[in-house]
Amino acid sequence: MDVTQVGVLLLVACVVAIIARRLKLPYTVGLVLAGSGMAILGAWPNMVISKELIFDTLLPPLVFEAAFAIRWPRFKRDLALIATIASLGVVVATAIVAYGMTVFAGWDWRAALIFAALIAATDPVSVIATMKESKVGGRLKLLVEAESLMNDGTGAAMFAIALGTLAVGKINPGGAAFSFIFISFGGLIAGTAVGLLCVWLMGRVSDHLVEIALSTVAAYGSFLLGEHFAVSGVLATVAAGMIIGNYGPLRGLSAKGHAEVERFWEFAAFVANSFVFLLMGIKLANENYSNIWLVAALATVLVLFSRLVSVFGCCALFSRSKLRVPMKHQALLFWGGLRGALALSLALAIPDTMPNYHEVIEVTFVVVAFSVIAQGLTVKPLIMRIQKMPQPEA
Repeated sequence: MDVTQVGVLLLVACVVAIIARRLKLPYTVGLVLAGSGMAILGAWPNMVISKELIFDTLLPPLVFEAAFAIRWPRFKRDLALIATIASLGVVVATAIVAYGMTVFAGWDWRAALIFAALIAATDPVSVIATMKESKVGGRLKLLVEAESLMNDGTGAAMFAIALGTLAVGKINPGGAAFSFIFISFGGLIAGTAVGLLCVWLMGRVSDHLVEIALSTVAAYGSFLLGEHFAVSGVLATVAAGMIIGNYGPLRGLSAKGHAEVERFWEFAAFVANSFVFLLMGIKLANENYSNIWLVAALATVLVLFSRLVSVFGCCALFSRSKLRVPMKHQALLFWGGLRGALALSLALAIPDTMPNYHEVIEVTFVVVAFSVIAQGLTVKPLIMRIQKMPQPEA
């Protein structure tokens, strides 16, 4: 994209944000519809959307901004539950979708496994925005946002394992388990190192502009460091964001710097989201899905069912503990598990030599579009209904 195209997209995003607020519609839904409208009217070329654009450029701000806002004391209390849904839940969801696409869609098992791994990652951007508008906070907001952040990291790890399986042509359960642990914990270690270094440097200055610059280094530096060492760049950015958001004010980040960094990343996430969903709408309108609509419908059902099983199944493990989750909150965790930027970027990273290559790409875009539009439009009524229900007993 050139500077003019960037400016046009930002202008469209601002107009959509104004209209969406007036109509009380999810912002991301408006972006997808606006992008599709631009393509249908011929106002935008069918540009190539690369993995580098979404994964390396637009994804780090989204992850860092969400991680920066999470408070460690609350996160720590629900860490066991969140980690279970984001690890065991992702593995279960991946297995269900892979099996279903192999048996019912007739896909090659390697294509089914890779699709299942990339679509397991959730993106609650529109849900979190809706929760903010509806004044929803506390544990429910934390569970939705934190689980999705961890889910993104483990989903990316599963995808890396699936790509390795594609290369060797067979599944090695022991090797896959080791790779999953290495990629996940390796990403957390890389992000922690970068986050602590940036916090230490922040303690040597009192200029909020330098602090913002260092937070940018942390966001992209942790991501790129993780990817360089073949571990999870997403989890690295999560770790860096949480360290700067929680440890930073104690050891280096000034009060003014913390406020300015928060505002900066809120804007950066707005821009990144705008580009991702506008480009997704443009891509959707420029493709012909007539040959894959039945497979896409099957994939959508499998993805929803796998999310249902993973959320309710994992929460059932904690039903008799202090970490139990009310059924109405489990319902929001399930329906609020939208797919978004990470799923699209991982799909674009698939080698074109893979069986069912084009079909996997097209089905991914359809599933993500359904998730953003159908679930995005209905999640607010669900939140409003949950708020009217009586609070669970302590």
